[in-house]
Amino acid sequence: MAPTLRARRRLALLLLPLLAPLLVRSAPVGRQPSGGSRELVIGQSAPFSGPSAKTAKDYQRGLHAWFDEVNRRGGIHGRRLRLVSLDDAYDPQLTLRNTRRLVEQQQAIALIGFFGTANSKAVLPLVEKVGIPYVAPRTGARALLKPFRPMVFNMRASYQAEIDRVINHLVRDGRHQVAVVHIQDAYGEDGLRSSKAALARHQLRPVAVASVKRNSTNTSAAARQVVAAEANAVLVIATFTSSASLSRDLSRLGSRAQLMNLSPVGIEGLQDALPGGQASGIGISQVMPFPWDRRVPVVAQYQRLMQQQQERASYGYSSLEGFLAARWLTAALEKDGPDPSRAMVVAAFRRLPNLDLGGFKLGLKPGDTQASDLVELTFLGSQRWGP
Repeated sequence: MAPTLRARRRLALLLLPLLAPLLVRSAPVGRQPSGGSRELVIGQSAPFSGPSAKTAKDYQRGLHAWFDEVNRRGGIHGRRLRLVSLDDAYDPQLTLRNTRRLVEQQQAIALIGFFGTANSKAVLPLVEKVGIPYVAPRTGARALLKPFRPMVFNMRASYQAEIDRVINHLVRDGRHQVAVVHIQDAYGEDGLRSSKAALARHQLRPVAVASVKRNSTNTSAAARQVVAAEANAVLVIATFTSSASLSRDLSRLGSRAQLMNLSPVGIEGLQDALPGGQASGIGISQVMPFPWDRRVPVVAQYQRLMQQQQERASYGYSSLEGFLAARWLTAALEKDGPDPSRAMVVAAFRRLPNLDLGGFKLGLKPGDTQASDLVELTFLGSQRWGP
């Protein structure tokens, strides 16, 4: 005899509490890494094609150097780490598409090493909606730091801190006629705003402001503006493609202005684009330790593991940044048990208020997303730095 309608309703009410958690977990956006899997997926979207491909690949090599070492030691609580890296060609819409894939299909436990201010801004709503830790994005933009974003764990100093250090140096060096050349995107706009604030602290204003399209080599008009303003220093807020082109144009026009770049420029790409000592004298602010200083314990470890990964090891700021980001993430993962959730990893980061990786210190204060304030200035010579 078939059950009555009332009996079926009573059965449904009894089963609902048992089925509810399963229904929530089956929602595409909110899926969590499976506890039955013997691996933890780490997701990355970065420009592996286009002008910034070398920088992205160097960063990725740094991630692999540490993740491979962790796996060699047995993983995190017996679970191997698998890095899934997707190419976004620096396009924010592709970054968003990749992030959905990493979150929903790959069920990543965390995201790491995303490139670009505009790209990060594009994915932040999704990151916050699903509650996934967004670790060490390669940007120091204000949008990721203020207001407080609990899913963001920024390993870099802010662009404001980098620019303050650059402007302070130029002013002390007697270079008060500072021009600003920036790319036309969120990174360039953030940098221009920070540049004006840094100059205002010295009762100065930019003698010229020029903009160029992202990755453009059409910089002749910007160079003419700089020369017409008689600038004796230029703060370049761009990737290496535009920065190198601007440097060549200024040189052709006879400018002797001191060129200064921020860390996202991609130092290796800049040197490749300006061969034969053309990059000599150009300044770059850096937010990571010097990758060739083996006196720093974590740098010595980085070099050793990079040697294991490559037949002919090469070192640099981008790969060291990836290596340090990977170490920071695994320090948080190790605090959890064998079946971590995204929320558990977020909480674990907050339980790492002061972490010394071996000469590079990270510390998160309550209500803060930025773990390091390190900013150093480097100046390129006629020769590359070597191992």
